[in-house]
Amino acid sequence: MRAEERLRSLGLVLPEPPEAVASYIPWVVAGGLIFISGQIPSRGGGLPRTGRLGAELTIEEGQEEARYCALNVLAQLRGAAGTLDMVGRIVRLGVFVASVPGFTHQSAVANGASDLMKDVFGDAGKHARAAVGVSELPLGAPVEVDAIATLES
Repeated sequence: MRAEERLRSLGLVLPEPPEAVASYIPWVVAGGLIFISGQIPSRGGGLPRTGRLGAELTIEEGQEEARYCALNVLAQLRGAAGTLDMVGRIVRLGVFVASVPGFTHQSAVANGASDLMKDVFGDAGKHARAAVGVSELPLGAPVEVDAIATLES
């Protein structure tokens, strides 16, 4: 099953690709790779949840926010490739988790994004990953996800 078909079978509808909120572009294609700039969990033009993991948000809420980041990554990938079916594989995700000192479950939060990639791309969605705790993220977002994927010719 191809990625676009999997997306439909999961009942998922991608949002419009979010526009950049600063001096960068949302994606770059170079050398057969698609580089997706960091995506925050915006939806409907805003951030329903803000704050840090270990204080204002639970691990489960963080996983949901990471999944919304991943949906925005998918929207950007579709924008870059024309269709998700032209994405060969997800190579790497970078997941940044706004968290309080002592919070050590960034990898569990990041699973919200990683699991969606596996659901949409199957084995080609399995990827290398970094899950990093940070003190703050843009606009108070609890999670941000960037990505590198291959582009099929």
